[in-house]
Amino acid sequence: MSDGIPRQARDESIGELLKDLTDETSTLVRQELALARAELTQKGKAAGKGAGMLGAAGVVALLMLGTLTACVVALLSTAVDHVWLAALIVTVVYAAVAAVLALAGRRALKDAVPPAPEETIESVKEDVAWVKTQTRSARA
Repeated sequence: MSDGIPRQARDESIGELLKDLTDETSTLVRQELALARAELTQKGKAAGKGAGMLGAAGVVALLMLGTLTACVVALLSTAVDHVWLAALIVTVVYAAVAAVLALAGRRALKDAVPPAPEETIESVKEDVAWVKTQTRSARA
């Protein structure tokens, strides 16, 4: 008979088929939970990296403010020497480093949000759709 159902499945009782379905559903749920756990771990690491970069940007910005203060002090204390110009150059360099770190940290945090396991959710939706089609075809 060529009705699309394997011969072994036609020979099993309803109870055996239900047991197989329960076993396969349990396996599927465990696999989906493992996938969700892995995906959340990956997103958590990305969020931690982004937060670390933002923290580093804060430290560098603090250094920039210290250097800017030194620049202002040097500028006010001696209008003849050019110490202030060197301090201003260092300030500009620190500002550029802080900007790069802040942008990279922001991008990393943006990639990690939302922390929902999107791939797992999509996979579960596909599994539910598959089960529905299998249930419909079994009824027909």
